[in-house]
Amino acid sequence: MKSQLALVAVLLAAPKDDLWVVYEGSEGPGKGKHIVLISGDEEYRSEEALPQLGKILAKHHGFKCTVLFAVNKGTGEIDPNAGDNIPGTEALRTADLMIVALRFRHLPPEQMKPIDEYVSSGKPIIGMRTATHSFDTKGDDPYARYGWTSKVPGWEKGFGKQVLGETWVNHHGSHGKESTRGRVAPGQEKSPIVKGCEDIWGPTDVYTVNLPLPGDSTPVILGQVLKGMKPEDPPVEGKKNDPLMPVAWTKTWAPAEGKKARIFTTTMGSSTDLECEGLRRLLVNASYWCLGMEDRIADRAKVDVVGEYAPTPFGFNKARKGVKPSDHRM
Repeated sequence: MKSQLALVAVLLAAPKDDLWVVYEGSEGPGKGKHIVLISGDEEYRSEEALPQLGKILAKHHGFKCTVLFAVNKGTGEIDPNAGDNIPGTEALRTADLMIVALRFRHLPPEQMKPIDEYVSSGKPIIGMRTATHSFDTKGDDPYARYGWTSKVPGWEKGFGKQVLGETWVNHHGSHGKESTRGRVAPGQEKSPIVKGCEDIWGPTDVYTVNLPLPGDSTPVILGQVLKGMKPEDPPVEGKKNDPLMPVAWTKTWAPAEGKKARIFTTTMGSSTDLECEGLRRLLVNASYWCLGMEDRIADRAKVDVVGEYAPTPFGFNKARKGVKPSDHRM
């Protein structure tokens, strides 16, 4: 009992704003807009990728960015394995865009409620990498419909399938052995989302998606499976690249009559993927598009890394130890 009380005391003693980080936007097209980025996956280091993306969007484009993390309830440190705790989701109540990079989360109702309110609002959403299987809610959980195996009518296969366009299916490329080269999908060459995105590559593998994608989904970037883990490696031969799997697409989500949200999903987006300038630009361009600001997308949007960025290679139980959300402040 004493040890439990001590853990509670640690959390109560910590200022709440030490459990997330806010980057106030500078001057730029995004000034006055608020983006909330929610990290929380055990493998692809979203706790490193989303702070960097938030810094880029704030410093170079003027958006206010709030970044949330999976936090260990006992220590107040970032802990991707803490699947049941992401403090600060109430920030979504003033958000204009939500960016999620989650994996199999089972959050308490008080943390899920602002997420559900946002999803129901008809505001735009970007999903990255494992966001297709963001939630593992089930049973009598009031938000069981969000779970990736949901059978709730109208919410079959959960948030990933219904809102983002796909749930977890499988690895298409060989995980950790075959990297991904992004190719602009036929017919998307003039899309504002792909401006300046000619060099997309990432060490994460292509995910399998069920074709065709549902509803009004439109593939934007196709993933070419490469023979190795370097951007200059040649593509593999055979069925893995015939047809090419979409690795980024747009769609709409209509939570109620009269509401229609712009959705952008990419199955790329690990922290190491964000070392690629083209992928960073794709995500910045997609943020503008989601917000209906496509006319403000530059031919080559500025996406220079802000501060030091040396991302940890993906893998389970490889998160840096002893890091607190406040350590990500600019």
